[in-house]
Amino acid sequence: MQLARWAHDLAESLLADSLPRRWAHSQRVYSQALTLAPIMGEEEAEVLAAAAIAHDVGYAQVAVDTGQHMIDGARYLRDVVGAAPRLCSIVAFHTSSFWEASELGLGDALDEFGPPEPELVDAITYCDLTSSPVGDLVDPAERLAEVLNRYGPEHVVFRAVSAARPELMERVARVRQRAEAAAAKLS
Repeated sequence: MQLARWAHDLAESLLADSLPRRWAHSQRVYSQALTLAPIMGEEEAEVLAAAAIAHDVGYAQVAVDTGQHMIDGARYLRDVVGAAPRLCSIVAFHTSSFWEASELGLGDALDEFGPPEPELVDAITYCDLTSSPVGDLVDPAERLAEVLNRYGPEHVVFRAVSAARPELMERVARVRQRAEAAAAKLS
């Protein structure tokens, strides 16, 4: 878990003091990633854990560039701290990034980090959507409703999440199915 430990220290340095709610959320996303380790390969589990704790570093003031936190976080990880492309890609493509980038005309910027790895994007999305803004476990449908309520219909995030919602819920369902299948094999 060396990569995850490095990502944890980085995310903590960027979020804990200046954005404590984001830090609490990121810690829960990380915790959720750890629960998925049994359905991931060892390397995938490590990169997922690192991406989970670092997924919102694009909100840190030093990372803001385009205003799309997924791309900004991935660029910061790549350009400033020299993170591996795979980690940067998962951060870039997490949750509703594709739809938000489309809304903002940032498709080319997102493409810098592609193509995404579907199973890892599903996993990071599951972790993100089961973690509340303050770090509590939450139902993904409730989490999406909270995001829509927080941003309101005129905001780009509202439009992106509204468009992405069916796919996001499918991602969650795929992860749950993988976890259930793995648990059934152990029984």
